[in-house]
Amino acid sequence: MEAFRLLVRAGLEGLPAGDIARALSVPHNTLSSHLSILVNAGLVASQREGRSIIYSVNFQGMRKLLAYLVEDCCQGSPEVCAPALDSLLPECC
Repeated sequence: MEAFRLLVRAGLEGLPAGDIARALSVPHNTLSSHLSILVNAGLVASQREGRSIIYSVNFQGMRKLLAYLVEDCCQGSPEVCAPALDSLLPECC
């Protein structure tokens, strides 16, 4: 979760894996495992730039997860929660 939150703060530019590992004081191989899980879940994207792998949040994946989590909100009326979801993640993201 800390890596995910760090990537959310980084925005669309993302961060190199090494910077994430240093910021979180996590060994590279441990971080790699966690980031792979986030990539497979569709919450994070990775892109190779030279010798670095840049990770960034997949805001559409994050939107889908949040929509799924609030699907049953307010006794099965998810439209009640839609404004809150929209304010958290505008369409641009």
